[in-house]
Amino acid sequence: MNGWLVIDKPLGTGSTQAVGAVKRALRAGGYGKAKVGHGGTLDPLASGVLPIALGEATKLAGRMLDSDKSYDFTIRFGSETDTLDGEGTVIATSDVRPTAAALAAVLPRFTGPIAQVPPAYSALKVDGARAYDLARAGEEVTLASRNVTVHSLVCHPRAGGDPFAQVVEEAAPAAAMDSRLRGNDEVLEEVTLTAHVSKGTYIRSLARDIALALGTVGHVTYLRRTKAGPFDLSQAISLDKLAEIAMGHALEQSLLPLRAALDDIPALSLSPDQAGALRQGRVLVGIVAEDGLTLALLGDVPVALVDVADREVRVVRGFNL
Repeated sequence: MNGWLVIDKPLGTGSTQAVGAVKRALRAGGYGKAKVGHGGTLDPLASGVLPIALGEATKLAGRMLDSDKSYDFTIRFGSETDTLDGEGTVIATSDVRPTAAALAAVLPRFTGPIAQVPPAYSALKVDGARAYDLARAGEEVTLASRNVTVHSLVCHPRAGGDPFAQVVEEAAPAAAMDSRLRGNDEVLEEVTLTAHVSKGTYIRSLARDIALALGTVGHVTYLRRTKAGPFDLSQAISLDKLAEIAMGHALEQSLLPLRAALDDIPALSLSPDQAGALRQGRVLVGIVAEDGLTLALLGDVPVALVDVADREVRVVRGFNL
């Protein structure tokens, strides 16, 4: 069992719990013990795409952490909580409600490279302790601003109508602005957005900052990850479905190959001798290939994630397949 299971993580379940559920499903289905890890933490109050790595794919879990991700999220205006979501205690309120036009005016400010301060209730470490542990203990948590990239923001029309819809792209935010939004004076109690973001972006912080830019406060009431790296909801299965498939001894049908996480990098075909050399940790010389990270293959079998530079190939991560 070497590859990826894409789980549609339910609300209330942490990423580590999801890993545990996969391990239990493997045991119950008679698949035996396997190394299992996840490719990016997803909060218990968030649902959606959680890539689970099995076997040799766990060597790529760190790469998944560095990948772009997409989220749907709802900002409710008028109150901010200490956790920046519906689980926390209200710490600020405002009677101000933004209009659709005001929203249109501020969204471009949050598209492209931006600086944001992570939530106090996050898994970041402060002096060796998790920030959320310190915050829950009543300690004041001060986190440094970090640079992230919001590649795009999409403002959805609400159910039953089309009062506002727009896409703000990093490349040309002004050209992408929807005129229906600009002139719309409808007052918003909440808004649902989709963000395509770089690693390290906190959606709860993004929601907080958008609300503040609109002259009010807000918090996230809905958060769903729709994509993580190359994996999306179309490939995802529920934990209940996972258990059912495992008991039917059909888990292989839902298992994506190890290389599914590497679709964005070029492949390098090897001869058996070259594959043997890489498996021994040796450097291949005189290889005609583009410089950069590459997946080295013997036929269809991944041999190693390699770095190509000046016609030399060096192993970054080797696979025992």
